[in-house]
Amino acid sequence: MKKNPLPPTISGQCYCGAITIHASGRPEAIAYCHCADCRRVTGAPVAAFAEFAASAVTFTPDDGRHVSVNAGVTRSFCASCGSPIAGRYDYLPGKVYIGVGILDQADELAPRLHAHEAERLPWLHIDDDLERLEDSARSRLAPPSR
Repeated sequence: MKKNPLPPTISGQCYCGAITIHASGRPEAIAYCHCADCRRVTGAPVAAFAEFAASAVTFTPDDGRHVSVNAGVTRSFCASCGSPIAGRYDYLPGKVYIGVGILDQADELAPRLHAHEAERLPWLHIDDDLERLEDSARSRLAPPSR
């Protein structure tokens, strides 16, 4: 079955609808993350995030309450319902990471790789042929050095 192409904009919202998300284009990357930090922030056994240029994403009225537990990592959450909204990483400047599950087009946003495979829960088995990186996908997502 052939899927429909993604629309020119991507949209989403938090659980209660207080924050909406609009991106003016397709994600630059989509990845599973098995790290303990992403599991804790999402409450799921594995996370899936879409990477966008920060300049392409609008949060209305804003991207929520900011929390920084780990140095260089800022995550935002809806102040009303607590939904994770976005993640930003100092080592990936100009990018914003949004959980695939809060995007309206989630069914069209399949991850293309697994990051932190070494931290995957031993009982979780995702049967796919995607590349599996033992640790961070940072080298794949970071802008090239000049």
